[in-house]
Amino acid sequence: MGASAVIFYILSFLVLVAGLLAVTSRKIFRSAIWLLFSLAGVAGLYFWLQMEFIAAVQIVVYVGGIVVLIIFSIFLTQQSGRDLPAPVRSRAIFSVVAVCLGFVLTCVVLRQYAFGQTGHSVAGAGVDKIGTQLLSTSEHGYVLPFEVISVLLLAALIGCVVIAIKLKPEDK
Repeated sequence: MGASAVIFYILSFLVLVAGLLAVTSRKIFRSAIWLLFSLAGVAGLYFWLQMEFIAAVQIVVYVGGIVVLIIFSIFLTQQSGRDLPAPVRSRAIFSVVAVCLGFVLTCVVLRQYAFGQTGHSVAGAGVDKIGTQLLSTSEHGYVLPFEVISVLLLAALIGCVVIAIKLKPEDK
């Protein structure tokens, strides 16, 4: 096993463990920090694949944008240090079934289709070409995904506002 495979396994392990801790942690702030590590690990995988532009977008949009918004909204709430409620057992069972189904479907797809390397070389994609393609309205332009990212950021901002809304104390 070469050094490249070791780096891949380390980054994959980081992403999986941090993602698992993000969804299982009982503290909301710790979940946000684990999400940050998971998304940073995904950016590391993009760097490992030599896709620097996508890795930079991953860091700027997700790590620098969405996670920071989530952390700020957590700090704005009155209950940032409290434990989250325990998950409902039926949801945990459904989650395990969904993960197993996803694993089985992934195995079926990998056996059905051959995802081998092709003999074609990768075309040089400089940042100037990527920027021109992002803003192009032609057939192979990426204006729509560019706008979807802005809607995603808006949804994250709205979600942060919803988290940050202070509820009135209940009358006793």
